[in-house]
Amino acid sequence: MDRRDFLHLLQAGSALAALAHAGRALAQLSGNASIVSGFPAGGMGDHVARPLAEKLRTRYATSVMVETKTGAGGRIAVDHVKRAAPDGLTILQIPSSPMTLYPNTYRKLNYDPLTDFVPVTSTVNYAFVLTAGPGLPAEVKSVADYLKWAKAHPPQASYGVPAAGSALHFVGMMLQKAGGADLTAVAYRGGAPLLNDVLGGQVPVSVSVLGEVMPHIRAGKLRGLAVSSAQRSAFLPEVPTFVEQGFPDIVVQEWLGWFLPARTPADTVQRLNALVREGLAAPEFVEALAKVGLQPMHQSADEFARIVRADKQRWAPIVKAANFTAED
Repeated sequence: MDRRDFLHLLQAGSALAALAHAGRALAQLSGNASIVSGFPAGGMGDHVARPLAEKLRTRYATSVMVETKTGAGGRIAVDHVKRAAPDGLTILQIPSSPMTLYPNTYRKLNYDPLTDFVPVTSTVNYAFVLTAGPGLPAEVKSVADYLKWAKAHPPQASYGVPAAGSALHFVGMMLQKAGGADLTAVAYRGGAPLLNDVLGGQVPVSVSVLGEVMPHIRAGKLRGLAVSSAQRSAFLPEVPTFVEQGFPDIVVQEWLGWFLPARTPADTVQRLNALVREGLAAPEFVEALAKVGLQPMHQSADEFARIVRADKQRWAPIVKAANFTAED
């Protein structure tokens, strides 16, 4: 074999290797995949996980199901996925708080969001709403009204949040500090049970994900006192921001992200990222998300990893200023 024949053979072999690599990257995973959510069914995460599971079924893995692992503010789900095999079949869907805020609030976590996981992408972002229910007098229609009522009724001045130490909890703490009222946080295991108690009047107000309370605000069953975004939400334009009402530092939004266990092959990460991007771009999915106050948000895996790091760093001085430590 002369040199020219050898080079041709080498080039052919390289081409075949590249095709084989591409085939592996595009191949359906053999097995049943789970999208593990840290919060109960019926909440905001279901509006994302279940439609995407349908989009992924037979294209990403043999089947794709949604599994809930509730408790500890999402940390049980995070720990479950951390310990899963890095084969791409166990996907973590989690709000940003457990991955960016909790590392600043808990003295000890049994996971590291930057080393125990591979970020895939965020799927949506959303604002929060300070929401009043029938447990609060009807004349309370603004943040100032709520603070005035809270100061006059300290034993009843509680607010519900879906998880202790979450970003929603910090909105309440920031309001307490800025408004000079003694407010008591009541932590729930997710947005769905919190919503039930706000509607039932067991807790007077909540800091909730916009999409979870939006239908009830529109129906007149709840009152939106303030949204946590920098500008008014296109989904609830009638509700003013905290900034408009004299609280310029209360600007908080959150994302819902997907992660895989550390050491998951890069091909698998990229394939999942691409399929999620395709699902999020579907017009019918965008329309469905808008109905529940969710904005599609997608990045490459590398871009999302940078966002996770940056958000973790951004929370550090806020947590320090609040002098807050989460309790197990």
